[in-house]
Amino acid sequence: MKLDPRVVLSPGLRRRGLIVAMAAAPSLPALAQFRVEVSGVGLTQLPIALVPFRGEGASPQKISAIIRADLERSGRFRAVEPGADAMDETTRPDMSVWRQKSADSLVGGSVTLLPDGRFDVRFRLWDVVRNQDLGGQGYVVPRADLRLAAHKISDYIYEKLTGEKGVFSTRLAYITKSGTRYSLWVADSDGENAQAALGSPEPIISPSWSPDGLQLAYVSFESRKPVIYVHDVSTGRRRLLANFRGSNSAPTWSPDGRNLAVTLSRDGGSQLYLISANGGEPRRLTQSQSIDTEPAFSPDGSSIYFVSDRGGAPQIYRMPASGGPAQRVSFSGNYNVSPSVSPDGRWLAYISRTGGAFKLQVMEIASGNVASITDTTDDENPSFAPNGKLIVYATRQGGREALMTTTLDGKIKARLAGQGGELREPSWGPFQR
Repeated sequence: MKLDPRVVLSPGLRRRGLIVAMAAAPSLPALAQFRVEVSGVGLTQLPIALVPFRGEGASPQKISAIIRADLERSGRFRAVEPGADAMDETTRPDMSVWRQKSADSLVGGSVTLLPDGRFDVRFRLWDVVRNQDLGGQGYVVPRADLRLAAHKISDYIYEKLTGEKGVFSTRLAYITKSGTRYSLWVADSDGENAQAALGSPEPIISPSWSPDGLQLAYVSFESRKPVIYVHDVSTGRRRLLANFRGSNSAPTWSPDGRNLAVTLSRDGGSQLYLISANGGEPRRLTQSQSIDTEPAFSPDGSSIYFVSDRGGAPQIYRMPASGGPAQRVSFSGNYNVSPSVSPDGRWLAYISRTGGAFKLQVMEIASGNVASITDTTDDENPSFAPNGKLIVYATRQGGREALMTTTLDGKIKARLAGQGGELREPSWGPFQR
């Protein structure tokens, strides 16, 4: 049986029965607030003490708490209770005290309100085991950027202690539905500080970040059919990219940002096309009689992974980015959709339907080995963090909609519990350039 391309495009839209909602409703509040709940225990977590920053009690944001949540959510760190005494960046700590607390590293800092209304945020990182100063930085920021400063500190700490780049100052895009109102949000990597980029009484689906993090492509049904737009995140301006006859859906950017792979039904069935980021005439990539959709580029841009029901049920395939013969990639189960490739090209995350449950799977591409890494049954739309160490996805947990992050082994999960609507289709943005 053929599948509706809108269903293959987003299993969450099918299972939540929301694709045809039409009526208008009041808009969502300007901010969608989240809280982070971390669960699970990793095998090699680094114990770190985050001492309250001097002056943060009078700050609108508790910087040390934000950093702690960032590091715990990464799965690489375990917070050591620091006590109540503040420590700023000029303090020379007594390392023997922190060794007794079993801390391997230590962070202190300060938050100072300046006469012009901005805040001076400073910190210093210490290696407790080696009694070594690992450096620090300072940021002078407006009130609205205090959380960003905290995320940048988290990035510094993560990179110094793991040797890998942190993703805490990157951004997420996701969709909510509240009543019959759909909204596209851009938020911090922890889900906080969400800003509405677009609201509509018609469905909005499939947000996709440009490689430079400045633009989002998405599908809007505001003209009562799926049409692809490209949205400038900083200015809010947008432009029409694809409004051909039939359906225009599933945009994804090429790694160089010059083109997008899209699904169009302009010539009959839903097929993959390549279209310039500036618009124009698309070039057809697939020539099947089936539904081909949900393209995802490999990190080097040489291949495209996509979903097709050419074998009778939705499975994931791979073909050259210029088009050509496709090879089937997914073999576990008879319904596999929503492919997302890790930035190093090693892992493929996707959603598999098993016994009526939608579950997040992670495949090692070279070996084909697959692991189911969640205990939920309503997962959708995985998206890798730009360092490849976490996956964000939407699900339902405890009867509530949620955005979740998970480590690739599923051992550490963090729930980003939203307010004001059903959550879906998260997309993790790139490193800021």
